[in-house]
Amino acid sequence: MTHPNHARLAAVYGRRPVVLAPMEDVTDVVFRRLCRSVGADVAMTEFVNVEGLLRGCRNAKRKIRLADDDRDTAIQIYGADPDRLAEAAEVAEAAEPFFIDVNCGCWVPKIAGRGAGAGWLRDPEKMVEMVRMIVRRVSLPVTVKTRIGYGPEDRMPILDLARRLEDAGAAAITIHCRTAQMGHGGAADWSYAARAKVGLQIPVLVNGDVRTADDAMRALESTGCDGVMVGRRAIEHPWIFREAYGLLRDGARVTPPTRGERLALCKEHLVANVGERGEPHGVRVTRRHLSGYLSGLPGAAQLRQKLNLCDSLAGCLEILGSGREPGPTSHADGAQR
Repeated sequence: MTHPNHARLAAVYGRRPVVLAPMEDVTDVVFRRLCRSVGADVAMTEFVNVEGLLRGCRNAKRKIRLADDDRDTAIQIYGADPDRLAEAAEVAEAAEPFFIDVNCGCWVPKIAGRGAGAGWLRDPEKMVEMVRMIVRRVSLPVTVKTRIGYGPEDRMPILDLARRLEDAGAAAITIHCRTAQMGHGGAADWSYAARAKVGLQIPVLVNGDVRTADDAMRALESTGCDGVMVGRRAIEHPWIFREAYGLLRDGARVTPPTRGERLALCKEHLVANVGERGEPHGVRVTRRHLSGYLSGLPGAAQLRQKLNLCDSLAGCLEILGSGREPGPTSHADGAQR
Protein backbone atom coordinates (compact mmCIF):
# COMPACT_ATOMS: atom_id res chain seq x y z
CA MET A 1 0.00 0.00 0.00
CA THR A 2 1.38 3.43 -0.93
CA HIS A 3 2.12 5.68 2.02
CA PRO A 4 -0.08 8.82 1.99
CA ASN A 5 3.04 10.99 2.15
CA HIS A 6 3.76 10.12 -1.48
CA ALA A 7 0.66 12.02 -2.58
CA ARG A 8 1.35 14.80 -0.09
CA LEU A 9 4.92 15.20 -1.35
CA ALA A 10 3.69 15.45 -4.93
CA ALA A 11 1.16 18.09 -3.86
CA VAL A 12 3.69 20.15 -1.90
CA TYR A 13 6.27 19.99 -4.68
CA GLY A 14 3.54 20.91 -7.13
CA ARG A 15 3.39 24.32 -5.43
CA ARG A 16 7.01 25.15 -6.35
CA PRO A 17 8.39 25.11 -2.79
CA VAL A 18 11.45 26.87 -1.47
CA VAL A 19 13.07 24.20 0.68
CA LEU A 20 15.50 24.61 3.57
CA ALA A 21 18.59 22.55 2.69
CA PRO A 22 20.18 20.10 5.12
CA MET A 23 23.19 21.70 6.83
CA GLU A 24 25.35 20.14 9.52
CA ASP A 25 25.23 21.98 12.85
CA VAL A 26 22.66 24.39 11.39
CA THR A 27 19.30 22.83 10.52
CA ASP A 28 18.44 21.57 13.98
CA VAL A 29 14.98 21.74 15.51
CA VAL A 30 15.48 25.36 16.58
CA PHE A 31 16.57 26.67 13.19
CA ARG A 32 13.90 24.70 11.34
CA ARG A 33 11.24 26.27 13.55
CA LEU A 34 12.70 29.72 13.03
CA CYS A 35 12.74 29.28 9.24
CA ARG A 36 9.16 28.07 9.25
CA SER A 37 8.18 31.23 11.13
CA VAL A 38 9.42 33.28 8.15
CA GLY A 39 7.92 31.16 5.41
CA ALA A 40 9.77 27.87 4.90
CA ASP A 41 7.28 25.04 4.52
CA VAL A 42 9.66 22.13 3.78
CA ALA A 43 12.84 21.55 5.75
CA MET A 44 15.61 18.98 6.10
CA THR A 45 17.40 17.79 9.21
CA GLU A 46 21.14 17.90 9.64
CA PHE A 47 23.08 15.05 7.99
CA VAL A 48 22.53 11.82 9.93
CA ASN A 49 25.40 9.34 9.88
CA VAL A 50 23.87 5.89 9.46
CA GLU A 51 26.59 4.17 11.48
CA GLY A 52 26.00 6.49 14.41
CA LEU A 53 22.25 6.05 14.10
CA LEU A 54 22.47 2.26 14.07
CA ARG A 55 24.83 2.27 17.06
CA GLY A 56 22.34 4.39 18.98
CA CYS A 57 24.69 7.40 19.12
CA ARG A 58 23.11 10.20 21.16
CA ASN A 59 23.86 12.87 18.56
CA ALA A 60 22.35 10.83 15.71
CA LYS A 61 19.26 10.11 17.79
CA ARG A 62 18.95 13.84 18.55
CA LYS A 63 19.05 14.68 14.86
CA ILE A 64 16.13 12.41 13.94
CA ARG A 65 13.98 13.48 16.87
CA LEU A 66 11.20 15.64 15.44
CA ALA A 67 9.17 18.08 17.50
CA ASP A 68 5.39 18.09 17.42
CA ASP A 69 5.44 21.19 15.19
CA ASP A 70 8.15 19.78 12.88
CA ARG A 71 5.75 19.51 9.98
CA ASP A 72 6.98 18.64 6.50
CA THR A 73 10.50 17.89 7.70
CA ALA A 74 12.60 15.22 6.01
CA ILE A 75 15.37 13.22 7.65
CA GLN A 76 18.54 13.10 5.56
CA ILE A 77 20.85 10.10 5.98
CA TYR A 78 24.33 9.44 4.63
CA GLY A 79 26.70 6.49 4.49
CA ALA A 80 28.82 4.35 2.19
CA ASP A 81 27.24 0.92 2.75
CA PRO A 82 23.91 0.32 0.96
CA ASP A 83 22.77 -2.32 3.47
CA ARG A 84 23.44 -0.01 6.40
CA LEU A 85 21.72 2.86 4.62
CA ALA A 86 18.62 0.74 4.07
CA GLU A 87 18.64 -0.38 7.71
CA ALA A 88 19.07 3.19 8.92
CA ALA A 89 16.22 4.33 6.66
CA GLU A 90 13.93 1.98 8.58
CA VAL A 91 15.04 3.54 11.86
CA ALA A 92 14.50 7.02 10.43
CA GLU A 93 11.06 6.05 9.17
CA ALA A 94 10.00 5.20 12.73
CA ALA A 95 10.57 8.86 13.65
CA GLU A 96 7.72 9.73 11.22
CA PRO A 97 9.37 12.36 9.00
CA PHE A 98 7.72 13.77 5.89
CA PHE A 99 10.11 11.71 3.76
CA ILE A 100 13.65 10.32 3.79
CA ASP A 101 16.39 12.01 1.80
CA VAL A 102 19.64 10.29 0.81
CA ASN A 103 22.74 12.46 0.81
CA CYS A 104 24.68 11.85 -2.40
CA GLY A 105 26.02 15.37 -2.64
CA CYS A 106 28.27 16.15 0.34
CA TRP A 107 31.65 17.08 -1.14
CA VAL A 108 33.67 17.26 2.11
CA PRO A 109 36.69 14.96 1.60
CA LYS A 110 36.30 13.05 4.85
CA ILE A 111 32.76 12.12 3.72
CA ALA A 112 33.05 11.75 -0.05
CA GLY A 113 36.51 10.19 0.20
CA ARG A 114 35.03 7.28 2.13
CA GLY A 115 32.37 6.65 -0.49
CA ALA A 116 29.49 8.43 1.24
CA GLY A 117 27.81 11.65 0.10
CA ALA A 118 29.08 12.70 -3.32
CA GLY A 119 31.38 9.68 -3.28
CA TRP A 120 28.46 7.71 -4.72
CA LEU A 121 28.86 9.69 -7.94
CA ARG A 122 32.06 7.80 -8.67
CA ASP A 123 29.91 4.75 -9.39
CA PRO A 124 26.43 5.79 -10.59
CA GLU A 125 25.38 2.16 -11.12
CA LYS A 126 25.94 1.34 -7.45
CA MET A 127 24.26 4.57 -6.44
CA VAL A 128 21.11 3.64 -8.34
CA GLU A 129 21.04 0.17 -6.79
CA MET A 130 21.53 1.67 -3.32
CA VAL A 131 18.53 3.94 -3.80
CA ARG A 132 16.48 1.04 -5.14
CA MET A 133 17.32 -0.97 -2.01
CA ILE A 134 16.23 1.82 0.33
CA VAL A 135 12.99 2.38 -1.57
CA ARG A 136 12.13 -1.29 -1.14
CA ARG A 137 12.76 -1.20 2.62
CA VAL A 138 10.55 1.75 3.60
CA SER A 139 7.07 2.94 2.76
CA LEU A 140 7.79 6.66 3.04
CA PRO A 141 8.91 8.60 -0.05
CA VAL A 142 12.66 8.43 -0.65
CA THR A 143 14.34 11.41 -2.30
CA VAL A 144 17.94 12.03 -3.35
CA LYS A 145 20.11 15.13 -3.07
CA THR A 146 23.09 14.96 -5.38
CA ARG A 147 25.48 16.96 -7.56
CA ILE A 148 25.95 17.06 -11.32
CA GLY A 149 29.00 14.80 -11.06
CA TYR A 150 32.11 14.11 -9.06
CA GLY A 151 34.28 16.01 -11.56
CA PRO A 152 36.03 16.86 -13.65
CA GLU A 153 33.99 15.42 -16.50
CA ASP A 154 32.96 16.60 -19.95
CA ARG A 155 29.55 14.99 -19.66
CA MET A 156 28.17 15.01 -16.15
CA PRO A 157 26.45 11.76 -15.10
CA ILE A 158 23.41 13.61 -13.76
CA LEU A 159 21.92 13.81 -17.26
CA ASP A 160 21.40 10.05 -17.35
CA LEU A 161 21.49 9.45 -13.61
CA ALA A 162 18.34 11.45 -12.87
CA ARG A 163 16.27 9.19 -15.12
CA ARG A 164 17.78 6.06 -13.55
CA LEU A 165 17.06 7.34 -10.05
CA GLU A 166 13.43 7.85 -11.05
CA ASP A 167 13.33 4.27 -12.34
CA ALA A 168 14.78 3.11 -9.02
CA GLY A 169 11.83 4.63 -7.18
CA ALA A 170 13.13 8.02 -6.05
CA ALA A 171 10.15 10.28 -5.32
CA ALA A 172 12.08 13.49 -6.10
CA ILE A 173 15.62 14.66 -6.81
CA THR A 174 17.47 17.77 -5.71
CA ILE A 175 20.40 18.74 -7.95
CA HIS A 176 23.15 20.95 -6.60
CA CYS A 177 24.51 22.31 -9.85
CA ARG A 178 28.21 22.00 -9.07
CA THR A 179 30.57 19.02 -9.14
CA ALA A 180 31.81 17.54 -5.90
CA GLN A 181 35.31 18.75 -6.66
CA MET A 182 34.04 22.32 -6.90
CA GLY A 183 32.78 22.29 -3.34
CA HIS A 184 31.17 25.70 -2.94
CA GLY A 185 33.54 27.33 -5.43
CA GLY A 186 32.70 28.65 -8.86
CA ALA A 187 29.23 29.33 -10.20
CA ALA A 188 26.43 26.77 -10.09
CA ASP A 189 25.39 25.80 -13.63
CA TRP A 190 21.61 25.54 -13.51
CA SER A 191 21.49 24.30 -17.12
CA TYR A 192 22.31 20.81 -15.87
CA ALA A 193 19.13 20.79 -13.77
CA ALA A 194 17.17 21.93 -16.82
CA ARG A 195 18.56 19.13 -18.98
CA ALA A 196 18.17 16.50 -16.28
CA LYS A 197 14.54 17.52 -15.73
CA VAL A 198 13.55 16.82 -19.35
CA GLY A 199 11.38 13.72 -19.57
CA LEU A 200 11.14 13.09 -15.82
CA GLN A 201 7.80 12.63 -14.11
CA ILE A 202 9.08 13.13 -10.57
CA PRO A 203 9.80 16.59 -9.13
CA VAL A 204 13.28 18.06 -9.53
CA LEU A 205 14.59 20.82 -7.27
CA VAL A 206 17.45 23.10 -8.28
CA ASN A 207 20.10 24.02 -5.72
CA GLY A 208 23.17 26.26 -5.73
CA ASP A 209 23.56 30.05 -5.80
CA VAL A 210 19.95 30.76 -4.80
CA ARG A 211 20.57 33.80 -2.62
CA THR A 212 17.62 36.08 -3.36
CA ALA A 213 13.99 35.96 -4.39
CA ASP A 214 15.07 36.98 -7.88
CA ASP A 215 17.51 34.06 -7.97
CA ALA A 216 14.69 31.70 -7.02
CA MET A 217 12.51 33.06 -9.80
CA ARG A 218 15.30 32.85 -12.39
CA ALA A 219 16.23 29.34 -11.30
CA LEU A 220 12.69 28.07 -11.77
CA GLU A 221 12.04 29.93 -15.01
CA SER A 222 15.33 28.91 -16.62
CA THR A 223 15.23 25.24 -15.61
CA GLY A 224 11.55 24.28 -15.53
CA CYS A 225 12.23 22.64 -12.18
CA ASP A 226 9.58 22.12 -9.53
CA GLY A 227 11.21 23.99 -6.66
CA VAL A 228 14.41 25.45 -5.29
CA MET A 229 16.51 24.56 -2.28
CA VAL A 230 18.24 27.25 -0.22
CA GLY A 231 21.26 26.50 1.96
CA ARG A 232 23.94 28.95 3.04
CA ARG A 233 21.88 32.09 2.39
CA ALA A 234 19.32 30.98 4.96
CA ILE A 235 21.97 30.93 7.69
CA GLU A 236 22.36 34.71 7.50
CA HIS A 237 19.02 35.71 6.00
CA PRO A 238 16.15 33.31 6.75
CA TRP A 239 13.72 35.93 5.47
CA ILE A 240 14.62 34.69 1.98
CA PHE A 241 11.74 32.22 2.29
CA ARG A 242 9.01 34.83 2.66
CA GLU A 243 10.70 37.04 0.06
CA ALA A 244 10.89 34.21 -2.47
CA TYR A 245 7.30 33.14 -1.88
CA GLY A 246 6.12 36.71 -2.23
CA LEU A 247 7.66 36.90 -5.69
CA LEU A 248 6.90 33.34 -6.83
CA ARG A 249 3.30 33.08 -5.63
CA ASP A 250 2.06 36.66 -5.48
CA GLY A 251 4.36 38.43 -7.92
CA ALA A 252 5.11 40.90 -5.14
CA ARG A 253 8.33 42.14 -3.60
CA VAL A 254 8.23 41.70 0.15
CA THR A 255 9.52 44.52 2.33
CA PRO A 256 12.93 43.64 3.80
CA PRO A 257 13.04 42.87 7.53
CA THR A 258 12.96 45.97 9.70
CA ARG A 259 15.57 46.85 12.27
CA GLY A 260 13.21 45.67 14.99
CA GLU A 261 12.58 42.36 13.24
CA ARG A 262 16.30 41.70 12.95
CA LEU A 263 16.91 42.34 16.64
CA ALA A 264 13.85 40.32 17.63
CA LEU A 265 15.03 37.34 15.57
CA CYS A 266 18.44 37.45 17.25
CA LYS A 267 16.71 37.39 20.62
CA GLU A 268 14.35 34.58 19.64
CA HIS A 269 17.18 32.44 18.27
CA LEU A 270 19.35 32.95 21.35
CA VAL A 271 16.56 32.08 23.77
CA ALA A 272 15.57 28.97 21.81
CA ASN A 273 19.16 27.75 21.40
CA VAL A 274 19.86 28.13 25.10
CA GLY A 275 16.62 26.33 25.88
CA GLU A 276 17.71 23.45 23.64
CA ARG A 277 21.46 23.35 24.39
CA GLY A 278 22.01 25.26 27.63
CA GLU A 279 24.64 27.88 28.38
CA PRO A 280 27.17 28.74 27.12
CA HIS A 281 26.89 26.38 24.12
CA GLY A 282 23.48 27.67 23.05
CA VAL A 283 24.80 31.22 22.98
CA ARG A 284 27.93 30.31 21.05
CA VAL A 285 26.23 28.33 18.28
CA THR A 286 24.03 31.33 17.51
CA ARG A 287 27.04 33.48 16.62
CA ARG A 288 27.36 32.12 13.07
CA HIS A 289 24.05 33.82 12.25
CA LEU A 290 24.78 37.24 13.72
CA SER A 291 26.54 38.95 10.81
CA GLY A 292 23.51 38.32 8.61
CA TYR A 293 20.83 38.97 11.21
CA LEU A 294 22.34 42.35 12.11
CA SER A 295 23.25 43.33 8.55
CA GLY A 296 22.56 46.95 7.74
CA LEU A 297 21.89 48.05 11.31
CA PRO A 298 23.68 51.20 12.50
CA GLY A 299 26.50 50.11 14.78
CA ALA A 300 26.15 46.48 13.66
CA ALA A 301 29.88 45.75 13.87
CA GLN A 302 30.13 46.98 17.44
CA LEU A 303 26.95 45.20 18.41
CA ARG A 304 28.20 41.96 16.93
CA GLN A 305 31.57 42.34 18.66
CA LYS A 306 29.88 42.70 22.04
CA LEU A 307 27.68 39.66 21.40
CA ASN A 308 30.68 37.58 20.35
CA LEU A 309 32.35 38.33 23.68
CA CYS A 310 29.32 37.46 25.78
CA ASP A 311 28.60 33.85 26.80
CA SER A 312 25.46 34.43 28.88
CA LEU A 313 21.91 34.65 27.61
CA ALA A 314 21.06 37.48 30.01
CA GLY A 315 24.07 39.46 28.86
CA CYS A 316 23.22 39.00 25.18
CA LEU A 317 19.61 40.03 25.72
CA GLU A 318 20.79 43.13 27.54
CA ILE A 319 23.03 44.00 24.60
CA LEU A 320 20.17 43.48 22.15
CA GLY A 321 17.78 45.52 24.26
CA SER A 322 14.08 44.77 24.37
CA GLY A 323 13.74 43.71 20.74
CA ARG A 324 11.38 46.61 20.03
CA GLU A 325 12.01 48.91 17.08
CA PRO A 326 14.72 51.15 18.59
CA GLY A 327 15.46 54.78 17.95
CA PRO A 328 18.75 56.16 16.64
CA THR A 329 20.35 56.32 20.12
CA SER A 330 18.85 53.10 21.43
CA HIS A 331 20.23 50.74 24.06
CA ALA A 332 20.64 48.15 21.28
CA ASP A 333 23.26 50.33 19.60
CA GLY A 334 25.08 51.54 22.66
CA ALA A 335 24.63 49.06 25.53
CA GLN A 336 27.68 48.10 27.57
CA ARG A 337 28.24 44.56 28.70
